[in-house]
Amino acid sequence: MEQKIKLVVEESGCHCYKIGDEIIFDGPLLDKEKSGNVCMMALGAVFPFVYAARKGVVIDQPLQCPDCLEKVVFRIKIA
Repeated sequence: MEQKIKLVVEESGCHCYKIGDEIIFDGPLLDKEKSGNVCMMALGAVFPFVYAARKGVVIDQPLQCPDCLEKVVFRIKIA
């Protein structure tokens, strides 16, 4: 059974996110009703870690969007 996953914003220098914003995944699907903004640049960077977490492998490390001008740091949690 796949886990529900939550990406939580811990730091943000980007206008798209503020600290505490969340993106929720229910298995392979993005829960649009419970999620805030979804930036494709950030999503591309964290996708491999979200996939692993869905399968039960959660690495408790911050994950960063690759946009060097508008840094956003996420943490993965089990929802």
